[in-house]
Amino acid sequence: MSGTGSNPKELWADLILRSAQAVPSRMRRFVFAELSELSYHFLSRRRSVALKNLESAFPEKSKAERVAIVKRVFRNLGIVASEFFDLPRLTERNIADVVRVEGREHCRKALEKGKGVLLFGAHLGNWELEAVAFSLLLKPLTVIYRPLDSAVLDTLVFKIRSCTGNTPVSKTRSMRTMLRSLKNNEILGILIDQNVDWYEGPFVDFFGRPACTSEGVALLALHTGAPVIPAYMVREPDNRYRLVIGEEIDIVRTGDRTDDIRANTQRFTTIIEHSIRRYPDQWLWVHQRWKTTLSRVPKNR
Repeated sequence: MSGTGSNPKELWADLILRSAQAVPSRMRRFVFAELSELSYHFLSRRRSVALKNLESAFPEKSKAERVAIVKRVFRNLGIVASEFFDLPRLTERNIADVVRVEGREHCRKALEKGKGVLLFGAHLGNWELEAVAFSLLLKPLTVIYRPLDSAVLDTLVFKIRSCTGNTPVSKTRSMRTMLRSLKNNEILGILIDQNVDWYEGPFVDFFGRPACTSEGVALLALHTGAPVIPAYMVREPDNRYRLVIGEEIDIVRTGDRTDDIRANTQRFTTIIEHSIRRYPDQWLWVHQRWKTTLSRVPKNR
């Protein structure tokens, strides 16, 4: 446990990481996946949220089809958790054994503008591996994240997320760091598929329902002129991953700040929806994406 000093959080985080890595990757992946799929039967609240979300998003699918998707969603979460412990072992030499890339040129072209890059995505496939793959295949990211309640787990997650050069930045009061990152022509990675409170962004259409969505990417794009590109990573049948990087998105600029934020956030969200529709069993349906409703918005807003 060298390098951890006497900090108890560091010691426990290091112990958890070493203990997990002591289990062969294939065995750990199998156990995590099986236990996670089994938890479908016990985590009734999460199961109910996922089934309800899927029923609304895919009304044309039968109940049996939706149940099968949710079980695979649980399984995917187990796999993501299992593979998280292997991220520190990835290098520029072996990353190609795990990930193949499409659209690398789109990111390089965007970086040539010298204004930084706003990279947005979703909790699809293995989003943790996606950030690591970017750092090894293209350029390290500044990644915005929400700290965990557990100090030990938060230390562990930070340790792993930064192991290949990425810089995790807490969502709280992160604007100055984000602006500096873009000014230095760095890549700023933000996942925008989670529910936010009514004052954190506009309501846009997501699977036919109004979803309150973070305005961060649209706001930064309008303020800095940084190019915006989408990316997602999905698991393929052979258990390798495919990182798909999209073309730069044209930003709507009418001069009306509120309308422009809403219009651009809708564009980003529509792109995310399209990728989820292709791989519905690899997205986070257990999340209460539509928790914030229009009825919760103050009338004098």
